[in-house]
Amino acid sequence: MESSVDSAGTESQIKTDDLSQRVLSQQELDRLKDDRILVSEFKQQKLEKEAQKNWDLFYKRNTTNFFKDRHWTTREFEELKACREFEAQKLVLLEAGCGVGNCIFPLLEEDLNIFVYACDFSPRAVEFVKQNSLYSPERCLAFQCDLTKDDLRNNISAESVDVATLIFVLSAIHPEKMQQALENLHRVLKPGGVVLFRDYGLYDHAMLRFKSGNKLGENFYVRQDGTRSYFFSKEMLARLFQDTGFESVVNEYVLRETVNKKEGLCVPRVFLQSKFRRPLTPNSQE
Repeated sequence: MESSVDSAGTESQIKTDDLSQRVLSQQELDRLKDDRILVSEFKQQKLEKEAQKNWDLFYKRNTTNFFKDRHWTTREFEELKACREFEAQKLVLLEAGCGVGNCIFPLLEEDLNIFVYACDFSPRAVEFVKQNSLYSPERCLAFQCDLTKDDLRNNISAESVDVATLIFVLSAIHPEKMQQALENLHRVLKPGGVVLFRDYGLYDHAMLRFKSGNKLGENFYVRQDGTRSYFFSKEMLARLFQDTGFESVVNEYVLRETVNKKEGLCVPRVFLQSKFRRPLTPNSQE
């Protein structure tokens, strides 16, 4: 078993894995079906306009304490090592939506032959990355970026990245703008480069916890702090990446049962863990 921290920051233990879609009870299905009231268009526009401010406030409240360092990344994404064509190759990694660096700093510690570009929507998060004692300009470049409109090529050369990660990032972007973010990644990935994806899956416990009045659209919700979350079906995710010019390599649900020790609760978590590749042959996305 491995440790994780849920959305309340509570220690949990992962107990089981399953690759199939979660099956809901009739009561859960009825509750989702009955939740038809959407947040007003005015408030939705306000949330979109203030998205960066809300994430900046999130990091102001939580500083670097909310998420644990993600030492699981190299265990679950062995592609980070397998992507090397030869053992001594220096990998170029982009972590899109790096937060405060919980993923990149364990990687920099474990793999000395890697250079990391790290960007985030929140200027405050980027500053936390730069203030980390492990941050070194020789091995890492952190910068603020809105993936949906700021061209990554302002900081990264086109077709220079071996591996890009999207770890609990795409779900925070409005569904209508997700393709722009993926097109942005596509431009800086080398032909044959891969995107390693992990995010909330359809019917995750967090989705079912939302009360009436928090729904923005199909599978799309707003939290109390104004940050938003989308819950992906693997079919929707595959279509989104394929429409942007990627090939699907792996795209599967990971079902996990987590135990909240403090409250004595056992809750079902659903994630999507996927791998998409930019084809070796040119396409019209450039």
